[in-house]
Amino acid sequence: MPKVQFISSIHDKKKIKLTFFSKEDGRKITRLCAPMDFGPSRRTKNQDDRFHLWDYESDQKNHVLSLLPNQVETMEFLNTDFCPSDFVTWKANWIVKRDWGIHS
Repeated sequence: MPKVQFISSIHDKKKIKLTFFSKEDGRKITRLCAPMDFGPSRRTKNQDDRFHLWDYESDQKNHVLSLLPNQVETMEFLNTDFCPSDFVTWKANWIVKRDWGIHS
């Protein structure tokens, strides 16, 4: 039940070790991430629900990953906290309601 654990990690502010298939790289990649949201993308035509994560280890300027469930290989739910203010620099309009203070 990755979706349930993923949403719990949003509420608990716990990091995730994510392995996914990167279409750009044509291979599996593992990254340390913070779960940001779960639901449809506001930037794509495909409105299927997806996992939205902050990628701490990206070599790109844009650190957001939005992955459909079939792109996710594994999620390891860590006991390591993250702070939303580390990456939330915009007025958030989350799909999953949460208590992240000013970043809710």
